[in-house]
Amino acid sequence: MRRDIYQLLEDWKQSERRKPLVLNGARQVGKTYALKHFGKTSYKKTAYLNFEKDERLSQYFDGTLDPKQLIKVLSIHTEIEIEPHQTLLVLDEIQECPKALNSLKYFCEEANEYHVVAAGSLLGVKTAREKGFPVGKVNFLHMYPLTFFEFLSAIGQEKTRVFLEQYSTYEPLPNPMHEKLLQLLKLYFFIGGMPEAVAEYVKNEKLDVVREIQLEILSAYEKDFAKHAPAHETMKITTVWKQVHRQLAKENKKFIFAQIRKSARGRDYEEAIQWLADAGLIHKSYLVESPKFPLSAYADNNIFKIFLSDVGLLGAQSNLSPQIVIDGDLLFTEFKGALTENYVAQEIIATKHRNPYYWTSEGTAEIDFLIEGDHAIYPLEVKAGASQKKKSLLVYQQKYAPSKLIRATTMNLKHDGDIYNYPLYLISKFPLNIPKQPLA
Repeated sequence: MRRDIYQLLEDWKQSERRKPLVLNGARQVGKTYALKHFGKTSYKKTAYLNFEKDERLSQYFDGTLDPKQLIKVLSIHTEIEIEPHQTLLVLDEIQECPKALNSLKYFCEEANEYHVVAAGSLLGVKTAREKGFPVGKVNFLHMYPLTFFEFLSAIGQEKTRVFLEQYSTYEPLPNPMHEKLLQLLKLYFFIGGMPEAVAEYVKNEKLDVVREIQLEILSAYEKDFAKHAPAHETMKITTVWKQVHRQLAKENKKFIFAQIRKSARGRDYEEAIQWLADAGLIHKSYLVESPKFPLSAYADNNIFKIFLSDVGLLGAQSNLSPQIVIDGDLLFTEFKGALTENYVAQEIIATKHRNPYYWTSEGTAEIDFLIEGDHAIYPLEVKAGASQKKKSLLVYQQKYAPSKLIRATTMNLKHDGDIYNYPLYLISKFPLNIPKQPLA
């Protein structure tokens, strides 16, 4: 599979600011495969160590953390001569060995000629809590499920992907291509971006088997809660996890603790929600009271929406039938457009590397996403299906007079006064080369 992370890894290798790399990401998003591919294509050799599969590896780090000594013993263990600049040293599931994580500091300070990558399924949880974590001594990358463009490559639509990537005008796409892309997007909504699910579809095109894989992934995640989360938080983490699809099914998708149980309060579940976020399983979108730079400074940390990391897993959690893929636009509008909004959130995060925010106006209007650009804050309203409703955008325009109003729907590229419509399949290209002056 062609993954966007490959280029980011190559950029890391060539960077003058290269330090040991920490690759975060949820379980089963393809981190191990990507690193082995990177080692095979960009280095002479790869020395791969997995601390979860081989618990004895931790013993090498019980004594000295001197990188030169570690290189000697790890070369003997792997039977691979680990050479500066020529060998990629992969420390996988490194969260199982805190001392190995701490050793990255010394690789940075004393032996940065060695190319070291640390990865792990729950590394985000560990780095958020590990007191000895080498802050400032590592580079970071985060890996996500396949985006829609990556999905196109995986299912043999590479030419379509390249065409979309190179598309830089605001002219509508030819209608046959537009309709084809909507069908492919429906398929992506069901399959999602977990590599095993995508690979199974490519192999057999059986959506029922894809669903079985998704349910297995969800089950594996819940087993991780019991195995790795603090014992006193396990039940709360599981409860929040199973609430996400129910909360997104509401018209108002703000996460409401009282729907868990009447007496539930935010502070009771704060640690559980943060654990899921650190594990890469959910994304949070905070309410912004005033759309000003930086959005994070104006966010209300007590009011937020929660999205799953993968739209396919959201559909599996909701028990949506494979039949829905062929039922018109029903997939886009199912349970209050939850799949559509979740899809947009994960595309923004994975392709723009920006945290999403949203805005409301005293119950009269809501902008689903505020996107912080280099020179502007863009209001983005997501409509399931081909809806042309624009009340919320107009309310926002009257209050803040933004330079552009953006709407994402199943319609083609379209200009309507001050509103620019993006087809959902092009949301990762936002913002396109939108004219500064309104079109005639």
